[in-house]
Amino acid sequence: MITAARALKALPVAMLAVAASHLILSDTLRLGFVAQASATLGSPQGYSQNQAFTTALINTALVMPLVLWVGLRITGERKVWPVVLAGTAAWVVAVRRGLDALADAPGVLLPWTSLLLVVAVTALAALIPVRRPRASRNTHH
Repeated sequence: MITAARALKALPVAMLAVAASHLILSDTLRLGFVAQASATLGSPQGYSQNQAFTTALINTALVMPLVLWVGLRITGERKVWPVVLAGTAAWVVAVRRGLDALADAPGVLLPWTSLLLVVAVTALAALIPVRRPRASRNTHH
């Protein structure tokens, strides 16, 4: 029962983390399109499309674990590392698989199935039993 409650707490946090990570990814990739367009028109913006692309990948890889960790801690959960690791790994795989579509046009979403799969994997990772440390006994009287 406790693990089911953990998964129910992880579900909205995972949805928020996926939404935030996707927003960061797509908005930062949009900078790459702006840089490409302005360079084509002869007025470069000071950053290249490659810089924007690399920044998008780094930012989205950092946002996912941060939002998961903070969100689960706010809900009162401890030992959140399995959820953070599983959610981040699932997100990296989803982005890797859908990157070609994202890199072709601004405003494109990752496939819904990928997004839902990331949310499901993240929430299900909350069901992984985490050993709680036993209270240490004080041997000194």
